[in-house]
Amino acid sequence: MLTFLKVGEMGQEKGKKLVAQNRKARHDYFIEESYEAGMVLKGTEVKALREGRVNIKDGYAKIRDGEIFLLEVHISPYAFGNRFNHDPLRPRKLLMHKNEIHRLMGKVQERGFSLIPLTIYFSHGRAKVELALAKGKKLYDKRETLKRKAMEREVERSYS
Repeated sequence: MLTFLKVGEMGQEKGKKLVAQNRKARHDYFIEESYEAGMVLKGTEVKALREGRVNIKDGYAKIRDGEIFLLEVHISPYAFGNRFNHDPLRPRKLLMHKNEIHRLMGKVQERGFSLIPLTIYFSHGRAKVELALAKGKKLYDKRETLKRKAMEREVERSYS
């Protein structure tokens, strides 16, 4: 079952609490599809996430041996944790259906897509990540996007 979420509506949905958002991703990548995946976390990671102490800007996902892992996502150590506190940059396993993982594996290998995290949130008490199947933008694409946004802002200002 595929779940498609819109980032703007995430805060309003019942039972969902936004923790972190990767705003740079939409600037640097063309987002083709998005998927929801559960995260395997340790106790201190969950507590740090609830405090909002996470950075997903440099994060990405890799598929290894039929399993998908979230890499380079920094979850700060929990302030009140003891010596069993977690490693901030450890690879975290993501929970998805096997057929979704195989489908993503084919697209990533075949067409040169990347898997990047867009948002991390809690849905009914469980930590979830919204993964995007994305293709990198060239510099001229980024400039075009910035021009289009500036034009839209200008039009909106003129009507206000």
